[in-house]
Parts: sequence; C-alpha cells; structure tokens
Amino acid sequence: MKKNTKKVALLMSGGVDSSYSAYLLQQQGYEVLGIYLKLHDKEAKHEVFIRNCQKVCNFLGLQFQIIEAKKEFKQAVYDEFVESYKRGETPNPCALCNPLMKFGLALDKALEYGCEHIATGHYARIAEIDGVKYIQEARDKTKDQSYFLYALSQDAINRLIFPLGDMLKEEVKPKAFAALPILGDLESYKESQEICFVETNYIDILKKHTEVNQKGYVRDLQGNIIGEHKGYMQYTIGKRRGFNVRGAHEPHFVLKINPQNNEIIVGKKEDLKTFSVTAINKSLPAYFNGGTYKAKVRYRSIPSDAHIAIENDRIIASLQEPIYGVAKGQALVVYQDDIVLGGGVIIA
Repeated sequence: MKKNTKKVALLMSGGVDSSYSAYLLQQQGYEVLGIYLKLHDKEAKHEVFIRNCQKVCNFLGLQFQIIEAKKEFKQAVYDEFVESYKRGETPNPCALCNPLMKFGLALDKALEYGCEHIATGHYARIAEIDGVKYIQEARDKTKDQSYFLYALSQDAINRLIFPLGDMLKEEVKPKAFAALPILGDLESYKESQEICFVETNYIDILKKHTEVNQKGYVRDLQGNIIGEHKGYMQYTIGKRRGFNVRGAHEPHFVLKINPQNNEIIVGKKEDLKTFSVTAINKSLPAYFNGGTYKAKVRYRSIPSDAHIAIENDRIIASLQEPIYGVAKGQALVVYQDDIVLGGGVIIA
C-alpha cells in the first residue's frame, strides 16, 4: 500500500461503486472519510443506504459522517425540478445537484472536516492539460457520467478523485466483492432510480404540488386544433403517445409545449430536427474563443459536431448535422475529444 497522508472525503451512496471506491482510496494510502448526504425525504431509502455505508466503513476502519442537507436540496434542486416542468421544460436534476450539493455544499463540509480532496463513484476521469484540470469521459463509454458533471467549479475539479474512472463497470463488481466480502450482506432498495427522489415516475412528484391532469388542445404547426391531451406537464419534447390526433394515419411527436395555454404542438418526426441550440452558459470559461467542438444535448445522445460561440451569457451551437428532440431544461455540454469544456442549460 502506498502511503499518502492526504485526507479525502468520499461521497457514499450505499452501493457497490462507492463502497469499492472507499477500498481503492484506502489502498492508495489516503485517509478516507465516508460521507452520506441526506438530500430527499425518502427516509426508508436513507435507512437502508446508511446501514450499508456504515457496514463498509466499519469493515475498512473508516470514519463516517452523515450530512443533513434536505432543506438545501429542496430549495436548490427539488423545487426547481417542479418549477421547470411547470414552465414546460424537461429538467436535469442530477446536473443541478452535482455542482450545488455534492461538489458544492458537501465539498465545503469536507474542507471543514480537514479533507483536501473529494471523491465519488462516478464513472468519469480528471485530465490535466497545460496545468488546468478538466472532467474527462470515463474509460467505460457505456457508463460515462461526465455529461452530468459539466457545471462543476474549477475548485471542485481541482480537488476531485474518481477511483473508478479507468475501470469498466463489468469488472468493478467482481473485484469489489473479492476485496470486500461484506458487500454480500448489503441491502438493496428495489432498483436504483436515475433520479434519487423519484420512486416511480416524475408525474407522481408533480402531483404532490400541482394539478397535472388538465385536458388541453393539441395543435399542429399551423395553429389548427387537431386533438386533445391530458395535461401539458405529462409530455416531453419528442413524445409520441398519450395524446390523440383526429384522423391521424402516421405518428405525431410533441414539438413544443405551451404552458400558458395548456397546449402542445405536434408534428412529424422531421419537424423535430434542428441545426441550432441555445443555452444559458453555466461553465464555459470567459477565455473560451469558440470554434468547432462536439456537443451533447442529452445524456444518451451521440455527440454532434458543432460550431460553438458565446454571445453575452448564451452558448450558441450551430450543428453540422441535424439533431432531433432538443428539450428546454436539458444540458448542452461541449467536449473537445473526450474532455468536458463546459456547458449550459438549453433555452431554445
């Protein structure tokens, strides 16, 4: 084991990835402090995950802390999630939570605890280019999570460690169980959800705060009323089901959502394509000069070649090939090869 006197705060979820990250960091000689963030109000989930974290930390002989951050999470992430759908957008709560909570609030706490670094089980890497550190895609492209990390501060990136970044997901589990036999005793909580506070689907969350079942008109691109829908918040750009179009003989897709009038505009798949995306800049640096880069508009989308420019606080992406189904509220992330340069929140 290499001796490394530096102290690192590891954000733990109670799952295999962060548990194995604890082991790897310890093997690298770090003094590891396990941290569990209580963000949402699903107490049953917290109880299971905290027990798992405690088992792993006890097995490895690590310190463990629980940070209560439900109030801050509600204000910064949860409430914005609800309001975004009310505005007819499709929010990305993980991309909001990462800079504000995990690598914002939790990083501040870690520094208070005397830690110099912060680590997670994310599948991503850190690359240093000309003395500047950047988020880099993971080796395992099928599990890469760099898209969700586009808005981190430079200070956070400078302190980040991703122990799993150079590993393939399929090799992590067997190695983790070999190194940590205690993992076999960890409890699972159904299937892990993509969004931590959503148990079933986002509509069930919205129902707690607003009326989602309000019938409205479906219009075509010419403004003609051609059908009805169940309530505009139940639709996202590109959706093709859940509304009726009178006399339709081919699929129709949601092209636009009009929350003011509780209406959706639909059309053919070709009507979804666009060559231009505009976003509010969140993390492209002031010295960014623009040029041709790769751009992603959804987590699972294939990166597209685009000319990227900054105008005031807007990122303008002019695409060389059309992309389909761009949704307001999602992230536009700019890459140079596999390096994240920054990005913003899509507004058009």
